Amino acid sequence: MAYKKISMDEARKIFESGADGSYTILDVRRLDEFSSGHIPGAINVANESIGTEAPAELPDKNQLIYVYCRSGNRSKQAAEKLVAQGYTNIVDIGGIIDWKGKIEK
Repeated sequence: MAYKKISMDEARKIFESGADGSYTILDVRRLDEFSSGHIPGAINVANESIGTEAPAELPDKNQLIYVYCRSGNRSKQAAEKLVAQGYTNIVDIGGIIDWKGKIEK
């Protein structure tokens, strides 16, 4: 099973339209980076903390999860780790440096 990759612009359109129904936005940066500003509604699970066990914050392995980081490197790593843990609906949206929407602090 692989994950999908879409651009931040595509993701922003999905989030703003409310399309795709129920999903989770996952920020895999460190907590200090997350606290400095993140996509509204995102939850934070640092890439470094994603190991062999499913993160407690993500109990549903079939949930649609949009993953991002700062530049796109850690989101790719996290997406690969989550898929290896059995998550079936992972979408890597790259780095927040490409985000043109609102920022929440």
